Amino acid sequence: MLRKYIQQTAFALGAALLLVPMAGAQDQPQAPGQFGEKIDVNEVLLDVLVTDAKGNVIVGLGPEDFKVTENGKPVDLTGVTFYSDRRLLGAPENLKEGIKIDQVPEDRFFVLFFDDQKDVAADAPGLLARQLEASQRAKDWVLKGRQPSDWVAIVSYDQKLKVQQDFTRDGRALAEAIGDAVKGKDREGNWPSRIKPGEGPSLYAALPKGNELRDKTGNVYEALQVLADAAGQVRGRKNLILFTTGFGQINNFGQHVPDPRYYNPTVQALNDNNVAAYAIDLVPPGTVHPLSDAMSKLANDTGGQYYATFANFSTPLRQIGEENSGYYLLSYRAEHPTGRNGFQEVEVDTTNPEFKVRARKGYEFGEQKASR
Repeated sequence: MLRKYIQQTAFALGAALLLVPMAGAQDQPQAPGQFGEKIDVNEVLLDVLVTDAKGNVIVGLGPEDFKVTENGKPVDLTGVTFYSDRRLLGAPENLKEGIKIDQVPEDRFFVLFFDDQKDVAADAPGLLARQLEASQRAKDWVLKGRQPSDWVAIVSYDQKLKVQQDFTRDGRALAEAIGDAVKGKDREGNWPSRIKPGEGPSLYAALPKGNELRDKTGNVYEALQVLADAAGQVRGRKNLILFTTGFGQINNFGQHVPDPRYYNPTVQALNDNNVAAYAIDLVPPGTVHPLSDAMSKLANDTGGQYYATFANFSTPLRQIGEENSGYYLLSYRAEHPTGRNGFQEVEVDTTNPEFKVRARKGYEFGEQKASR
């Protein structure tokens, strides 16, 4: 049995939603009929993937090509930006007039997260071998499979969150960090005096420092929340690739039950910070285990995908890269009564019925009861 099994502890293409308060846009009077009620005006950001029937990313769409509704009511988009790696764009005729190749942001962000498996080796000897195999394929990906413009960070978790490598484009540094992650090495590199100044995005810049990082990441959910908050300082879609057997609670019937104390704030943190979780199952293919439901739910709730059956670990890594080769960042203003909170459902579609759209189901608004 797996460790998280025994202890009862225990991510497709998506649209990430980020609710950002707009300066000077609060406490405005609402429409007639609700006299005296105040509202908060926020900016909602959604990253949306649009493909054709064969899975090819559609480029060159504008605001008029999208249909976004809340409670069946259309919203007016205030912005549409297309993000892609440059390989995708090809010939200029694939782009709409007014969109130039050099105007398309090409940075992509990936965080490889290794959930330590050493303490389950006695109960599942093959699991450690699976993690070692996953690490080797991950090394191949950072050295040869990703795009040169991709930013990648490597983190691991055992009793606390460990950053093995901050965001970098250095393939060799990433490969070395993957080896350290599998070994559970603790670099202790997040003390202010040890953080090397660098260029580009950074997790270290926004993470708790020193022992505070240990104290704030006592379980894997807290680690994901802290990591999401740090990644949220980087604008754009962040792809969190989890190598894990899953985590969560199992009830007396052998079913996964999300713990609202930890699961809800974790999903909120990932969604609020535009992080899509992709879960790659370390359990051998064909093995039925209830924590697969936990991984599938986390992926669906954050706009990622769960991978359980594949020939080798290179397959999901390649697919994740392809799935994120192009996405649209949509923005619009949303109004909600001041002092209220909840979940707002959102539907995203295009005016062309032949296109396929992947988007999250909605976003949290207002002050949430669950703290993180």
